[in-house]
Amino acid sequence: MQTILGANGQIGEELARELARNYTSDIRIVSRNAKKVNATDRIFSADLSDREKAIEAVKGSEIAYFTLGLPMDTNLWEKQFSIILKNVIEACKINGTKLVFFDNTYMYPQNNEVLTEHTQFAPVGRKGNVRREMAEMLLKEIKAGTIEAVICRAPEFYGPGKTQSITNSLIFNAIKEDKKLKVPLRDDKLRSLIWTSDASRATALIGNTPDVYGQTWHLPVDDNKLTYEEFIALTSQIYGKEFRYSVIPNLAFTIGSFFNKNAKELKELLPRYQYDNLFDDSKFRKRFPEFKVTTYRQGIEQIKKEQLAAK
Repeated sequence: MQTILGANGQIGEELARELARNYTSDIRIVSRNAKKVNATDRIFSADLSDREKAIEAVKGSEIAYFTLGLPMDTNLWEKQFSIILKNVIEACKINGTKLVFFDNTYMYPQNNEVLTEHTQFAPVGRKGNVRREMAEMLLKEIKAGTIEAVICRAPEFYGPGKTQSITNSLIFNAIKEDKKLKVPLRDDKLRSLIWTSDASRATALIGNTPDVYGQTWHLPVDDNKLTYEEFIALTSQIYGKEFRYSVIPNLAFTIGSFFNKNAKELKELLPRYQYDNLFDDSKFRKRFPEFKVTTYRQGIEQIKKEQLAAK
């Protein structure tokens, strides 16, 4: 059996579908309010901040995937995220379960540096510190040989369905609502965006490849990196409509953070938008040369198709 911890977000749902398509029909879905993704899924509702519930959630699993997310609330992250991961690590050790940890890039430097699996952690802000603490916790266990685990790291998402990201919120949600598009800080810096389905497919592939454990893997992105200006121009071309957009300056976020909780939570993530975001996935591409990455054109076309079908 393979278990997905935090299975009802976009990544977890796509992961459940990919596992059922290509790896196993014996899947356990775990979240606070667990819901089936595939007809054959088993469901287990649990709060993983409870150690005993975490042990029970993982019991009997060959592989557990940590795709759990928390609301964008720094205080909540600091209180719960590390505790939850600690419980999951202990649960996997007790049950002899492999752990696949789905990670983000918040712990990396927010500058023009090319980001590889060997980039030193240098987080900006409290959320970044939480993600560093979590990654270091697992890396310490891996190095000590107490757990068989692997880290799958992804940059910012874009994608269909209920994908939550800055790009989806400011660009594709704005298109859906017929509003002016917005870009944070700069429109002339290169972005590394990962299609959510690719992230889930790659995570399933890594989880089911025994010889890649004990390492960190950057998940694959379209290697044709675009600026937001180019990304929106491509979107306009695909939709057959010229989309206007505005660049939101840092001052606007600063002022907004005094009145809007979401703006306050977003502010510490903004430095990455002042620089080229250069996410290196060459290690993955070399190991898995047959993996088909969704191009920006293909991804945007799929979002357009989904939006038209919803009208």
